[in-house]
Amino acid sequence: MQVTETLNDGLKRGYQIVLSAAELDEKVNEKLLEAQPEVEMKGFRKGKVPMALLKKQFGDRVMGEAMQESIDGAMSKHFEDTGDRPALQPEIKMTNEDWKPGDDVDVSVSYEKLPEIPDVDLKGVKLEKLVVKAEDKDIDEALSNLAENTQNFEDRKKGAKAKDGDQVTIDFLGKVDGEPFEGGAAEDYPLVLGSGSFIPGFEEQLVGTKVGDEKEVNVDFPAEYQAEHLAGKAAVFECKIKAVKEPKAAEINDEMAKQFGAEDLAALKTQVAERLEAEFGGASRAVMKRKLLDELDKMVKFDLPPSLVEAEANQIAHQLWHEENPEVEGHDHPEIEATDEHKALAERRVRLGLLLAEMGRKNEIEVSDAEMTQAIMNQARQYPGQERQFFEFVQQNQQMQQQMRAPIFEDKVVDYIFELAEIKEKKVKKADLEKAVEALEDDAS
Repeated sequence: MQVTETLNDGLKRGYQIVLSAAELDEKVNEKLLEAQPEVEMKGFRKGKVPMALLKKQFGDRVMGEAMQESIDGAMSKHFEDTGDRPALQPEIKMTNEDWKPGDDVDVSVSYEKLPEIPDVDLKGVKLEKLVVKAEDKDIDEALSNLAENTQNFEDRKKGAKAKDGDQVTIDFLGKVDGEPFEGGAAEDYPLVLGSGSFIPGFEEQLVGTKVGDEKEVNVDFPAEYQAEHLAGKAAVFECKIKAVKEPKAAEINDEMAKQFGAEDLAALKTQVAERLEAEFGGASRAVMKRKLLDELDKMVKFDLPPSLVEAEANQIAHQLWHEENPEVEGHDHPEIEATDEHKALAERRVRLGLLLAEMGRKNEIEVSDAEMTQAIMNQARQYPGQERQFFEFVQQNQQMQQQMRAPIFEDKVVDYIFELAEIKEKKVKKADLEKAVEALEDDAS
């Protein structure tokens, strides 16, 4: 097999591979000899089919396999000998399209190799870690939010009209074409107006009613309603209002604490403080990570594979366009061109991505099966009732697995760098941390 370099420009590489007809024929014969003992054919005992007949019967198919294996083998040896690592899947083309048995096989191979990435003296990296302690006012604010979300309902004054957000207790009887239907009736049903738990248009018609009122609610079942015999039908619900209650925030006391699994209010405050400080710690880490990436971006410069930069710039441009045009779904829109700003941001992302990947590779940092399983389970919780299907989907989808593995790997590499870097803690107020986080969002990259 003959391999000739045809391109060597920056990170771009090109090669011409010639696989001689004799080599290919030898490979085909080897494969047929290997298969011969198991071949059965009418008129011959198992394993006794003549080679000439095997070649006639299976030669074309085996020829294709032999070509592919020979080219794959040549590429593997080439990457092993040169140390090149392609940035993307190499482009492989057979150049003699009029090839026929007995001819040599000419193949062109082109790819962009990953650059040589310089070592970084991580001990020279200096970072500042913002530390925020939960203050009493922060804990009180969090408790107030918990109380708001732990609503109780109290009767409104006699004769008061129901407002959006109130809870009304009703008896109702639903009819379609004048006839009651199964599941369309209930007594003493507590319904929070505005909750969206009933058919669209139902709850709005009860706003303004009061205890003792009898109200006919006219609605149309959605066309896609789960009960097919009701889908798209007009219905009338005869409703009797038996109670109108307004929402009241729960009192911040031991009883409320027990609703959240705490022994008493003091224990709940401790839990809230721990949760707040964990949130502050996460925000602080995000700020420190950005500072680290900024430092690394200044410290290293190397050539970048143009294809990776172009793909990243196009993705950035596409994502930002959709954020500015949220009403457009899918890809039915004009072609989006990446600007110089998109390209500059893409270069930063690709450079840092390659640098972190190389650091992880050199230091044997890997994402364990247990870490992947935990990540999949965490994301599966976003699909209640379909956790198993989501888990199986991820297991069968390599691209999805890579998308989930990448951020875990990056965080592990960042944690590794944090261990080597010089980090000084700085105590700040919650407001200072919030400003730092806002600055990240304003300058997202």
